[in-house]
Amino acid sequence: MDLYLDHTGDTIKKVKITISGSKSESNRMLILQKIFPNIVLKNLSDSDDTRHLLKALTSQNGTIDIGHAGTAMRFLTAYFSVKENSDIILTGSERMQNRPVKILVDALKELGADITYLKNDGFPPLRIKGKELTNNKVKIKGNVSSQYISALLLVAGGLPKGLELELLGKITSVPYIKMTLALLNQIGIETQWEDNIIKIAKKEKIEDAVLTVESDWSSASYFYSLIAQSDNKTIQLSSYKKNSLQGDSSLVEIYKHFGVETKFEKNTIILHKLPKEIKHLNLNLANSPDLAQTVAVSCFGLGISCDLTGLHTLKIKETDRLVALKNELQKLGAEIEITDKSLHLKASHQIKKNISIKTYDDHRMAMAFAPLSLKVPIKIENAEVVSKSYPDFWNDLEKAFG
Repeated sequence: MDLYLDHTGDTIKKVKITISGSKSESNRMLILQKIFPNIVLKNLSDSDDTRHLLKALTSQNGTIDIGHAGTAMRFLTAYFSVKENSDIILTGSERMQNRPVKILVDALKELGADITYLKNDGFPPLRIKGKELTNNKVKIKGNVSSQYISALLLVAGGLPKGLELELLGKITSVPYIKMTLALLNQIGIETQWEDNIIKIAKKEKIEDAVLTVESDWSSASYFYSLIAQSDNKTIQLSSYKKNSLQGDSSLVEIYKHFGVETKFEKNTIILHKLPKEIKHLNLNLANSPDLAQTVAVSCFGLGISCDLTGLHTLKIKETDRLVALKNELQKLGAEIEITDKSLHLKASHQIKKNISIKTYDDHRMAMAFAPLSLKVPIKIENAEVVSKSYPDFWNDLEKAFG
């Protein structure tokens, strides 16, 4: 489904939009719930990723296909490794079978896991025979996807001796690691992080727990971009916490550069655009790489040059997001250069109209470019891809315009 968007001249209405639970929190909590069944979860994400994970965790089949859901692949690799007496094949889409998982598999094997590659070394599909993992010490690079690290941490409390995880070198995506540790603490699992070593204590049983998932900050980013490209407009989003566990809550500070102010009222945030002139933006997004596409498009739409760094994990996402951004922004008239870990955009003062934006099976490409419809008419190819993280996005976008 291709979607033609033209909101040039439209006025943003002051509406309240309710965004479903965070995909990042939901997926972590679902793994914890399988290990400790007396956890009750509320406000789970309605994203495809979470649906895939939930289906996989309740599946009775010997082969589990998680499609494009990268988080599910990583978390399930760890989960099925410790599920005693299970024997499953874990696979996914063609793109998923080209996304590396070797770093995580190597770490799990060091702990004693029984995992075999069925096609190409280092990539899904995997055959996983669940067993008790008796080793409790492992090392992993600190600058890899935080999902590898979180996958290990989530199963650690159920291991016979807990886990001591040493992170080698520079550590990136720290907020996502802290989110995982905070969720473990919420259910009574003791954690310790000193220097580059994380220790998780063994926990046989936990007290009954009810966990409510906060709305997704990554999903909020597209409305921040919308307000940034508007003129003195307001929008209200829920349900959000001022002291969020989610790394992408850094939106609050990042979008101040664009003149977007955030006001917290009870469980909602109110976004308001204030007059502000900015010519250049220099940001390190190592702790919130999922915001890179939104920020880059915001800069382009506003005629701002930018240098975005800390983007090394973008090459192994749903697509190579750096290449995808370069391709589509250039079609719109941007002057842009990329490296394997950075993006450099020159200020543009004209945007080409009626350009068709390729989404590369990547939900964030579709949503990041949508706010440009305030500036020029555009077409979003395969718009249904947003279901991966935000199924109601197009409906909620239209609400913003009444």
